[in-house]
Amino acid sequence: MAEDAKVTLHWLNGSRAQSILFLLEELEIPYELEIYHRQKSMLAPPELKKIHPLGKSPAITITPPGAAEPIVLAETAFIIQYLCDHFPKGKTLVPERWKVGQEGKVSGETDEWMRYQYLLYYIEGSFMFTMVLSFILSGLKGNSVPFFVRPITTLIANQMISTLVFPNMKRHFGMMEQFLETSPGEGSYMCGRTLTGADIMLSYPLIAGIDGAFDSIGKWEKGSFKETFPKLHAYIERLAQEPGWKRSVDKIQEIEGGFSLLPTPGQPSAHI
Repeated sequence: MAEDAKVTLHWLNGSRAQSILFLLEELEIPYELEIYHRQKSMLAPPELKKIHPLGKSPAITITPPGAAEPIVLAETAFIIQYLCDHFPKGKTLVPERWKVGQEGKVSGETDEWMRYQYLLYYIEGSFMFTMVLSFILSGLKGNSVPFFVRPITTLIANQMISTLVFPNMKRHFGMMEQFLETSPGEGSYMCGRTLTGADIMLSYPLIAGIDGAFDSIGKWEKGSFKETFPKLHAYIERLAQEPGWKRSVDKIQEIEGGFSLLPTPGQPSAHI
């Protein structure tokens, strides 16, 4: 049975591994944590390459009973799909696929399921590209850049953020606001009335940005991110209050002695 498998999350600070930790808490399955910290360069440590060739987090290893080698899963969307498929409570995090009597027919899928599938691909592709680009460009303005070249890198970063990142963020957040306005059953989540894997996938990048980061990248239409996208802002606050998310934060605080959503250089890796 899946519940008897050994599940290990390879968690990197300041990464979307926090979303997968949220998922594991929602699935209510036993798991272990392998903790990694970013180097001074902010890159992941080389030890992660022993788990997956790309050396990135999140990564999950699953060792079924009696198996000699673990299954290695990488990429947030794939991890979410796989775990939800194989562990019992995962079924509650995936919307029903078919309308009654429309099984297997083109357009027979429910609105909830279509949204869910779209979001898994969208978040991993279009949305995270913009978020990662914003993080990289913001880093060009930080203390990691030598002070004598920082004015030049800051100028370049600000120009790229204002002409490329910020306009794209407005489009992304505008679409999310619309998703919430039209959520099936007047639900408060992206796909309807209940939490899904797509909401869990969105949790880390959105919660990490709500505390001032989104407001700092440009001038929003109605003065602030919260005023411009009120439903999205309220949705992010709800995600931060989800019991599974709060348990995931408590878990890291217990191990690390603190918790930060932002990527920072840290200590050597440890097995928990």
